[in-house]
Amino acid sequence: MSARIVPTLIELPSELRGSRVLLRPYWGDDAEQVFAAIDESREHLRPWVSWVDTNRTVDDVRDFCVRSQASWLLRNELALGIFDSTSGRYLGGTGLHDPDWELRAFELGYWLRVTAIGQGYATESTRLLADFALSCLQARRVTLRCDARNEASRRVAERAAFVLEGHLRNVSIRPDGMVSDDLLYAIVPDDAEQGHSG
Repeated sequence: MSARIVPTLIELPSELRGSRVLLRPYWGDDAEQVFAAIDESREHLRPWVSWVDTNRTVDDVRDFCVRSQASWLLRNELALGIFDSTSGRYLGGTGLHDPDWELRAFELGYWLRVTAIGQGYATESTRLLADFALSCLQARRVTLRCDARNEASRRVAERAAFVLEGHLRNVSIRPDGMVSDDLLYAIVPDDAEQGHSG
């Protein structure tokens, strides 16, 4: 019989550093930077995520940052900010969501502020986080889901070496209330061993 997994005792690093990005848990004093990124990107984000309209003030975002810290400590949600590794500018968010510590399975998500799009930050962050999950957290599976209409998100998944596993029909309700299809991508240890991982 294997030992019981106690998620709060799983050691996590304080940051992950790539060539251009720094990923780290949110701090309370990140709120103003994060709010500015959301505020400049509302029209871009609104078709894809519902949380954009629940973060209307700096205090809304500060609450998110504090809750993210608590979830990080409990290991029930691993939200990370994406920062420029040189300037420290906040670029967007990523994370390992809905962790199944028994199976070692995670869902990876990401978003970028409008002024950071198209510069490779999302791909670098996604590769960095997926590699961390596979190597350090011994993930057996990391999934990534995106709206089938979201070409940019789809390209990130493919550039980060995630494998398309399925087209899920009528599976999500978009922020505008319409029903949409999702694409389901995943990466597993065998993919990395075969050289698929970035």
